Amino acid sequence: MPEATTITVEDVRKLALPLGTRVVAGDGHLNHPVTWTTVIYLENKTPSKPFQRGELVLATNEGSGPRQTTDVDVIRLAYDTQASAVVLTEPASPAAIAEANAFGIPVLVLPSGSRVRLVERTIVSLLVDRKGQLERRATQIYRQLTQISTRNEGMTELVNAMARLTNKSIVVQDKRLRVLDSAVQPQFIGSWDEVETFLRNVYNLPVEFQDRLRVGEVENPVLLQSLPTPGLARLVAPIITKGIGRGYVSIIGRDTELDDIDLLVAEHGAAACALEMAKAKAISDTEKRLRGTFLDRVLLGDVSQQEAIRQGERFEHDMTQVHVAIVLAWQGDKTPSNRRLETLVNTVVAAQRASALVWQRERENEVLVFHATDSRDPIDTSMKLAKAFSQEIQRQYPGQRVALGVGQPARDVAAWRSSYRDAVQALELAARLQTDTPLYIGDLGVYQLILSLADREKLLNFCERTLGPLIDYDQRQRADLIKTLEAFFACHGNLSQTAEMLIVHRNTLLYRMNRINEIAQIDLNRPETRLALHLALTIRRLIAMN
Repeated sequence: MPEATTITVEDVRKLALPLGTRVVAGDGHLNHPVTWTTVIYLENKTPSKPFQRGELVLATNEGSGPRQTTDVDVIRLAYDTQASAVVLTEPASPAAIAEANAFGIPVLVLPSGSRVRLVERTIVSLLVDRKGQLERRATQIYRQLTQISTRNEGMTELVNAMARLTNKSIVVQDKRLRVLDSAVQPQFIGSWDEVETFLRNVYNLPVEFQDRLRVGEVENPVLLQSLPTPGLARLVAPIITKGIGRGYVSIIGRDTELDDIDLLVAEHGAAACALEMAKAKAISDTEKRLRGTFLDRVLLGDVSQQEAIRQGERFEHDMTQVHVAIVLAWQGDKTPSNRRLETLVNTVVAAQRASALVWQRERENEVLVFHATDSRDPIDTSMKLAKAFSQEIQRQYPGQRVALGVGQPARDVAAWRSSYRDAVQALELAARLQTDTPLYIGDLGVYQLILSLADREKLLNFCERTLGPLIDYDQRQRADLIKTLEAFFACHGNLSQTAEMLIVHRNTLLYRMNRINEIAQIDLNRPETRLALHLALTIRRLIAMN
């Protein structure tokens, strides 16, 4: 960025005044140029020598004598002599704030305990050696931001500190560009939805930052980028731990107002966020290990209900609720890692605001979820969550398959083992069927019966007698009668839902159903006919997959 030729009040605030200095009046006039600084003591009478034009006034009551000059007197004198701003060591009176806002005089208040002569020397250093003061300020900023993490004050305080230092909007995102925390300046609220939409798109990241595995090799740790909202831009810096990008820090403001101090805050803020994320990950990993050990014992039947409730309090999870086991496993070769599957599951759990214990079982090559479900409708509620897992996996990995099994509801922790075994059995059948649709153990009786039959020839003959005419017709006419039947049974015979699933008009569906009756010479209104067709479709599918 080009070297500034003029030092403004805002430059002094950012680069010289103690961190934590507050602007209490005249914040629309921080662009006043600063030519020099002077200290006045309020126990003395109003100085007879007027301030110089553009001078920054440091007003203090550090002496022991009674106050002879009020902060209102200082504001009025600053206005008369065209001083640039007034900096107080004590809180400003309401009258002084009103006068300053009326006159357009910036008033700033130093943090408690600030030494005014040291502040004066720092301002002078900035005025005579901006580059040197910038380097000293960088050290102060880094120390302040990293101490926030060291004191365990959290990401929110870190973001708020960056917002105070820059007077800009701050956004911290994780590696998938989800917003972890933000501080938005009031003037940007109206356009913030557009800004966040832009920030969440990975293709809007600077090209240099899009590869998380190589972002640590980028020469410039902070890049300037225009935003779609006219007049706005951001400084963006990757958050890097162990050489890998874990997220991003953005400082957002007017494109004409982003400056050197904002660049420093972006760079050092990213380093402080890296510390915070590493600490959070270490805590998360420890909690996961403890949770895994506990669930191991649950599956061994080694945990009483009372102990489960106590452990649940530690995990902030209600063990007294009805739970359903859901088991997921990748299918095929060259699949993503189980850690990635676990992350996807946790993402959906958070998005659905579901209460669940998630556990990656490496030895079993699966991810296990114990879902605290709705006691009034446990299966449908847990099946809805399982389907959300499947949909998110298909969205992120369209070429990959995952099998999902859902167990019976467990009313207490002693029944969790049975629910898990049921879920594994359902998952194994889902794998044999090569389906991404979650299978519930209670729905699998027919499948299990068919799979137990050894006479494959009889099964094939049954399929041929029942479905043969429809299969032949589909092949000759390139029709979709078999597909129509499958959708019809998937929707439990509901014609409106079937038409919606097939994306056809209801009249088109009725025509197809009539053609099925005519070609197969059957009557779909008869329960026995429906059962035979449903069994034949199931047998055909199982034989094709095995």
